[in-house]
Amino acid sequence: MATGATAPKRRTRGEIEVLPSGSLRVRVYAGVDALSGKRNYLVETVPAGPKAPAEAEKVRRRLVNEVDEQRSPRTKATVNQLMDRYLELLDAEETTRSRYEQVIRTHIRPLLGHLPVSKLNGETLDAHQALLRRCRRHCDGRPFIEHVTDGPHDCDDRCGPHVCRPLAVSTIRKAYFCLSGALARAVRWRWITVNPMDQAEPPRGARPEPSPPTAEQGAAILNAAFKDTWWGVFLWLAMTTDARRGELCALRWDLLDLDRAVLTIRTSIAQENSRTWEKGTKTHQQRRIALDGSTVALLRAYRQQCVEQAAAVEVDLVPQSRIFSPAIDHSTWHRPSSISNRYVRMCRRLGWDMHLHQLRHYSATELITAGVDIRTVAGRLGHGGGGSTTLRAYTAWVAEADQRAVKDFGVRMPAPPIHLEEISARAPATAADHESPYQRIAADLQAAITCGALAPGDPLPTVEKLKERYQVSAGTANRAIAVLKLAGLVAVSRGKRAIVCSD
Repeated sequence: MATGATAPKRRTRGEIEVLPSGSLRVRVYAGVDALSGKRNYLVETVPAGPKAPAEAEKVRRRLVNEVDEQRSPRTKATVNQLMDRYLELLDAEETTRSRYEQVIRTHIRPLLGHLPVSKLNGETLDAHQALLRRCRRHCDGRPFIEHVTDGPHDCDDRCGPHVCRPLAVSTIRKAYFCLSGALARAVRWRWITVNPMDQAEPPRGARPEPSPPTAEQGAAILNAAFKDTWWGVFLWLAMTTDARRGELCALRWDLLDLDRAVLTIRTSIAQENSRTWEKGTKTHQQRRIALDGSTVALLRAYRQQCVEQAAAVEVDLVPQSRIFSPAIDHSTWHRPSSISNRYVRMCRRLGWDMHLHQLRHYSATELITAGVDIRTVAGRLGHGGGGSTTLRAYTAWVAEADQRAVKDFGVRMPAPPIHLEEISARAPATAADHESPYQRIAADLQAAITCGALAPGDPLPTVEKLKERYQVSAGTANRAIAVLKLAGLVAVSRGKRAIVCSD
């Protein structure tokens, strides 16, 4: 072993060097860096002390064994370099790639980008998630003024003290999936030998809680929209066909068969900033949607109006022209963002804070509560998974329809071999006989738990959601949750949402 400031003593495998502080640095050659092509060394420092030489020799043997067993990282690449390589080889649609790039640029590179990939571990990744859950601006808890723009400006009421707001669960999950996909490839490329994502805790799943407009709100929305015919027809189709915003923008006349009352959806309009383009549907499958008589009659009248408007300027509507278009010849499509913005502004004038996707929720919930089976509803919505996505998203309405099916239709059964009149006479009357609102809420939630739509560990809908959904007071909603707690179905803690109990 080298002593003092003498040159390091060369060994058969690795070397140990004495540093000016008295510490020992162990260095073992580990091949050529997979990314840079330079020589790659495993380096570790042993603190000074009487046992330092023996410890350094143990470290040297361990590093040599890691190299021999191919357990050592083949590169000193950072997370930034890994993300660059990951995005370079990522096979995804343009819209998906754009979202991944934004998440990586905003929430991964600033926090983890400087770290070597080989230094990532479960604690580091869990801490990264915790920071995103705490503040979307990645603040360290120090107060600062949040300005409306980064450039020079005169502050107004939009500038003010920063208030921490957690990042949306869906965005945290995107960041997790980006890291997971990149690190899985790093293991296959042998940049690292162990995937640190296996040591990290996955983020909790986002619980969808759709809040569609009521029937009265839907009528008011259509009344306001039909002041402009095409806009009224657009929203009518959104409410009756379950189509997505981009799919409605992409509709063509040649895909509408009014004689057979069928609408075919094949493509969708995607948007990135100001650029738009036509692409396949979200599930990459076309679907045929049956239309009711009122919708067919409305579309016939709307098409006749479009033909007359085009004829007034001496142009014809070709079969491939768009059903909804800002051009008189229907040769172009509407921008999806302009559709959403117009809907939000219209609803704001009506006194509601709503977005266009809630009309998709409206149609789905109406179908489910009318008794239409889940697979049919999923087909109209374009959901994959044989209806599992639909079931997760619309649990409360499935439970409600199930309860009504039992009450309204029932199941044909033979007469029970007991005298129900005698039992009823002996049994005391209960509040359940009067079907109080809190018991109806509790029954719906219990049905959702029983069928597995609400799994153990899942949070119940918030009190605010239950108030809005069932048009009841907060006390009634809390009383329904108390019934479930008394039955041992949910766990309730102060200040937190109720959680479904495990078996």
